[in-house]
Amino acid sequence: METQNLEQRLRSIEILLLSQKTVLNFDEAASYTGLSKSYLYKLTSAAQIPHFKPQGKHIYFNKAEVDQWLQRNPTRPVNEAAIEEQAATYITLKKMGGVRC
Repeated sequence: METQNLEQRLRSIEILLLSQKTVLNFDEAASYTGLSKSYLYKLTSAAQIPHFKPQGKHIYFNKAEVDQWLQRNPTRPVNEAAIEEQAATYITLKKMGGVRC
């Protein structure tokens, strides 16, 4: 029980220290984003996530750029009235033969 508590406290300290860094190495970036290492590597090899390879081997990430990347494509709150209106329009057009499924 005590070992488990110590491990949890250590993890909390690691997270706190990680949040203070501006440049993350590959392992830190995977931990920070919650992405698996294999998926993160796939993203870097396809240039889908901003990263740096200063000497061509090790991969580094700018934390601010990773934060921006994580916050892309935001979703908006659901507006039930708009959904109802779109559904009514869809049904009306379908009955008129204007919409194909």
